[in-house]
Amino acid sequence: MNTTYPIAAVGELIGEPARAAILIALLDGKARTAGELALTANVSAQSASAHLSKLVDGGLLKASRTGRHRYYAMAGPDVAHALEALGSISTLPRARIATPRPRAADDMYTARSCYDHLAGRIAVELSGALQKCGVIRPCGERDYELGRAGQAWFANLGIDTDSLRRSRRIFARQCLDWTERRPHIAGALGAALCSRLLALGWIACRRDSRVTRITPRGARELHSRLGLTA
Repeated sequence: MNTTYPIAAVGELIGEPARAAILIALLDGKARTAGELALTANVSAQSASAHLSKLVDGGLLKASRTGRHRYYAMAGPDVAHALEALGSISTLPRARIATPRPRAADDMYTARSCYDHLAGRIAVELSGALQKCGVIRPCGERDYELGRAGQAWFANLGIDTDSLRRSRRIFARQCLDWTERRPHIAGALGAALCSRLLALGWIACRRDSRVTRITPRGARELHSRLGLTA
């Protein structure tokens, strides 16, 4: 492990294919057992255990025990954001156009979870619609801030933006979407928005997958409130 340059050490951790597969599988923010992750990475249980130990020691994953099982999850949102950013520079637009994608990949590109917020085409379009309606606005190169209609709009949705500001987390981050190459909303606001849309039944998660979808009710509500066509 390279200890001279920390970024090189992280690169070594992510660069091994089995470890990359494990990290990508955990991008939905859920915790999984070593056995589940071994199947995902297509490696033996012993090999998965060694990879997981390195990822935990390297600060990319955290481990917890419930009963007889040990569960692994992302160490925090910054790890997920870093992986999404790496995706945006490792997938060339030319290759995306020239190479046919399976249906599962199309679904992932359309809407997915990235740790605890929404990503994909729908998330990017939602971010754009919120900006157009004055709900959010870019703030510097990395963040969003509430626009003139922001606090009232989110309050009407059931989200208290004042309480989000009091949290220790970044309020609203511009997270570069690796499939769309435009930003979606991350940070405390992105997480709260995703959680609220799930609670309202406007979006739904596919079981055992990062893929999400807009429900018929969600499509109607987002169209009427933001003019968004899902």
